[in-house]
Amino acid sequence: MKIAVFNPENEFIPENKRALARLGRVVYTQTREELPLPKLIKLAADADILMVDPDNLGSFEKGKENLKTVIAALPNVKTLALSTTSYGWVDLGYCRKRGVKVCNIPGYSRESVAEHTIALLLCLAKRILITDRQTQKGEYKLERGFELYGKTLGIIGLGSIGSRVAQLGQGIGMKVIAYNRSPKIQAGVQMKSLGKLLRESDAISLNVKDCDQTIGMTGSGELAKMKDGVIIVNTAGREVVDEEAMAKALKFGKIYGYAFEAEDLESGPLARIENAIGLKGFGWYTNEALANLQKIWVQNVLAAASGHPQNIVTD
Repeated sequence: MKIAVFNPENEFIPENKRALARLGRVVYTQTREELPLPKLIKLAADADILMVDPDNLGSFEKGKENLKTVIAALPNVKTLALSTTSYGWVDLGYCRKRGVKVCNIPGYSRESVAEHTIALLLCLAKRILITDRQTQKGEYKLERGFELYGKTLGIIGLGSIGSRVAQLGQGIGMKVIAYNRSPKIQAGVQMKSLGKLLRESDAISLNVKDCDQTIGMTGSGELAKMKDGVIIVNTAGREVVDEEAMAKALKFGKIYGYAFEAEDLESGPLARIENAIGLKGFGWYTNEALANLQKIWVQNVLAAASGHPQNIVTD
């Protein structure tokens, strides 16, 4: 068996490297940077399992087409072990046609991303990052914020991360309501229809899966239903929001502040809008989350090699 790892060997702890080596031949990239596709294809020639990270493929925004090109050139590949929870950057339809199993890493960054979400909600409510931007330009002015205590937090997507955001929101005294496509029960959380959540929330956290079904789910119609002055944090993926509609809502004051994560922050409708806080996707990037990620990533490969794959998203 051959395993191709799109990640440097020196980022793996010895225990995990030994576990992979026991399965057969293991090859690694030398860097996390984007690599030419022919180089990746050559490295992974005859591989049975690919351990793939979006960095070597040019990030999430280039990943889908680039990964499809790589897989198309590797007829032996049976499993893709992703280094992420998100799988919106993978062409699942193509993988199903090829009979390639795709497994992700659920829950590894639950605490990290949930804490990050609450931090961004506080930053938006208190105008912290906006004030910093003004100060850096020598244009400081006194910005009036608002308290989150007693306000309504609406969570769209009550999965692993969303449920933890709910707990943390309750911890700072917020009333928490949520919408989820399938029924959920969580202590202290009132389940609502999407329409009611949009109308009742003072703050909204987008925690849905980043997949084809959620692309553009927050557009002009949804924004129009929201309270004036709502704040929104999107750690799900930028494609979940119609950015043209969001830009208009921010400029006209319908939305008080919007925080999101993306790779390309220099272009697009939200660039240079002061109350649109665009950050590189680092909410997950903590010591604890990285340790969890690597552990589950390797476990997924071991399970696939044994014929009992886990965390499959293509079934």
